[in-house]
Amino acid sequence: MSLKSFKPTTPSNRYKVLPSFNEITKSRPEKSLLEPLHRSGGRNNNGRITTRHIGGGHKRHYRLVDFLRRKTEPATVIGIEYDPNRTCRIALIQYTDGTKSYILAPVGLTDGMIVQSGDTVAPKVGNAMPLKNVPLGTAVHNIEVRPGAGGKIARSAGQQAILSNRDGEYALIKMPSGEIRKFRVECKCTIGQVGNPQHMNEVSGKAGRSRWMGIRPTVRGMCMNPVDHPNGGGEGKSKSGGGRQHLKSPWGHVKGQKTRRLRKPSDAFIVQRRKSK
Repeated sequence: MSLKSFKPTTPSNRYKVLPSFNEITKSRPEKSLLEPLHRSGGRNNNGRITTRHIGGGHKRHYRLVDFLRRKTEPATVIGIEYDPNRTCRIALIQYTDGTKSYILAPVGLTDGMIVQSGDTVAPKVGNAMPLKNVPLGTAVHNIEVRPGAGGKIARSAGQQAILSNRDGEYALIKMPSGEIRKFRVECKCTIGQVGNPQHMNEVSGKAGRSRWMGIRPTVRGMCMNPVDHPNGGGEGKSKSGGGRQHLKSPWGHVKGQKTRRLRKPSDAFIVQRRKSK
């Protein structure tokens, strides 16, 4: 996957960097794997805004991606598609019985390749298998937190986790954040790195493209009034209300502090924290 820049014939083209989409081989989605997608606009069931900066955007259909990979028959990759609901690409595969399914497209997966899921499959790109059978040092993605629950970890563009060791009933995996975490060896994962690794280097170039994606503008708290934000107010450009206060969120929580709950049950599975000294 590569990026393309543009001649600065307009202000938006000057800094615009977009994907070339040269890995896309199928332009139309599979209709049998589409579902309607409800748009919330960031509101909950009471009509109150619970997630800011969401609204508008182009209409979408949800693609039914198979995160479980329960079918063990070999499947052939029909095409690589763009998915508007996620940062990575998805691959349309067809099993020997004619069933079609979507999976996350890892780096190196192309049309005509054979992918399979099971305990005895080879550790090739796109194959799904339990952690107990994955060779040490292999890059994996779409990792299950609990056996049979479907992949939850390392699913966005360019993400990969490294299987570093095995200790009895647990496998030690270095997460994309750098954290080392324990998973049951029965948990299933997919071999390879998630595709579209250059996503982080994209530059939209203009505000309109963000609106097409359903992203609304963000206003700084310092520009607001005291009634609207803890950082608002003050004479001229001031550090939060004219005083030297700590930066806060719109709900008054001081920024920069850890938000993870103390004594969380999953702490038992964390071997080494990210950014640990």
